[in-house]
Amino acid sequence: MNDLKIILFMCNWNPHAAFQSLQDNSADIPPEVRMVRIPCTGRISKSLLFRAFEMGADGVALVGCEAGSCRYGSGTAVALRNVEDTRGILKLLGLGEERMRWATFLPEQAGEMLDFLNSFHQQIQTLGKSPVLPTLKKSAAAIDNEKAMQLVAAHDVLACQDCGKCSSACPLSLSGKPFSPRAMANMIMSGSIESPAVQEDVWSCLTCGLCYDRCPSAVDFPGFIRDMRNIQKAAGKTGHEAHGGFFQSLMRTMTSPDLKIQHWQWIPEDIRLDPESKILFFGGCAPYFDTYFKHHLGVRTTDILVDSLRLLNFFDIFPAVHPNERCCGHDLLWTGDEENFLKLAQLNVAAIEDAGIEEVVTACPECHRTLSKDYPELGVPVNFKVTHIFELAEREIDKGAIGFEHLKRKMTFQDPCRLVRLNSSSSIGADLPRKLINRIQPQAFEEMQDRGLSALCCGNCGWTGCDSYTKALQVKRLRQAKDTGSDLLVTACPKCQIHLKCAMEDLFLGEELKMDMRDLTSILAETIRWE
Repeated sequence: MNDLKIILFMCNWNPHAAFQSLQDNSADIPPEVRMVRIPCTGRISKSLLFRAFEMGADGVALVGCEAGSCRYGSGTAVALRNVEDTRGILKLLGLGEERMRWATFLPEQAGEMLDFLNSFHQQIQTLGKSPVLPTLKKSAAAIDNEKAMQLVAAHDVLACQDCGKCSSACPLSLSGKPFSPRAMANMIMSGSIESPAVQEDVWSCLTCGLCYDRCPSAVDFPGFIRDMRNIQKAAGKTGHEAHGGFFQSLMRTMTSPDLKIQHWQWIPEDIRLDPESKILFFGGCAPYFDTYFKHHLGVRTTDILVDSLRLLNFFDIFPAVHPNERCCGHDLLWTGDEENFLKLAQLNVAAIEDAGIEEVVTACPECHRTLSKDYPELGVPVNFKVTHIFELAEREIDKGAIGFEHLKRKMTFQDPCRLVRLNSSSSIGADLPRKLINRIQPQAFEEMQDRGLSALCCGNCGWTGCDSYTKALQVKRLRQAKDTGSDLLVTACPKCQIHLKCAMEDLFLGEELKMDMRDLTSILAETIRWE
């Protein structure tokens, strides 16, 4: 099995001295092992560890210094956390956490290191080749100006009246960033598509849709930006992907058809499912979010999935879940990778239709928009109904004989962009979540200054463009929430929870911004009852 690829990220200090001794003595190091010398294991992020698997590695080992002997103090502790989280992701993907190992060695432990290398090599031989198909990096090329002009026409950008309403409403512009949708559109229309300013701004846009909502000519600026990113990616241009592009890398990996993903093995035993059901619950990426952010934010977005299933069970709906569920591909699409998005879309639709599913229910606004709108518009037809959990809940509650326990909390609501402004295929809008909140009858419900169609974005979309300006936007949003006098910020999107929770971790403003957050689905599941 000489075609195995085993990557060894090795600290430059203690363990490398041991490895150098093995080389000096012509030790029989397995030929499949490829050593990468690094300054410190704490510098190898989760995105770098996982990227090795995306690029075709069958096994990865991170080899560092024992606790207390790291030259930089915290490197060993950081590396341990990164390895633990990445192993959790590999487990969810069905690759097997055994494909990643952590080890420490002193300079005099060359023999122990050789034993480790042989043991790990034997383990990878037993596991065999990774089922991941490596993704090829596109080489740099000129941007296709003709295609860009076609996009200008397709999204009706030429109808721009140069009124500036888009820029005056843009959350990024208002946060102080030198960014203007109007200026960018004018530069592209004038042929300056390859200018550094345009290339920077295309990746800065939050695609939140406020400009689209305010535009008197109904220019679809978010869709235009999405497709412009696709042109830039096709030309080998890179974007500003947060977390080292980890989540884009994860989704590209999911396009490998032979993966045996273990998406639902963590589900509580009291949840009632029916594998023969014609209704399927599509969970989305929450298990990956919780694993990735476990040591940083401690988010529990999987609670949204569990509470959605509890809500369905309350309505005597026992759905199926697909054990091999993949990401819907939303973030790939909105960060310019339409090619891999379509691969995911085709795999998802084939799996759902092969199971005989007639209706897909989801609690994620991005999944809902992607499945119901983006798949068919981009050439992947769906022969099943796509329903948001709020639509289903309202439909069932409206039948009568259902009430809610009084919730003694003062609430305010964060509108997700993909639920309120950018989901024209849905009847949800800004009204349905508020209708459900009024059914709960909390102690108080106060709206924020910017709400509904005018709501501020949580500061990030598609894991791109995270910077000090988006952080300022998150701080502004949390201050608006605090100004309502509420003690509970209700969300309807897992990413809103993640991004706003991240802002609450600010070392200087954290205590001022902290407040409880819960998804509306979880509140419904907790308080609903039969009358």
